[in-house]
Amino acid sequence: MKDLRKAIFGAACLLALSTATASADIVCNAEGDCWHVTEKHPYRPEFGLIIHPDSWKWGERDKFRWREHEGRGYWRNGAWVEF
Repeated sequence: MKDLRKAIFGAACLLALSTATASADIVCNAEGDCWHVTEKHPYRPEFGLIIHPDSWKWGERDKFRWREHEGRGYWRNGAWVEF
């Protein structure tokens, strides 16, 4: 019985971790730079960013590009701006 509890607890922990890391958003700026974020950041309206769900896809005629970066910030004029 003890081993069964350990196995169930371990499976629950793995499921919780995989669910937590799977949630993300896609943020894009007016210049067409898009990147993934795993945390909700306080993007101010003057940053001019659009936040999409992780399942969002741009259309064939859209002019977006992926520019991934770690940390807190956003892309502006081709440079990563931290906040």
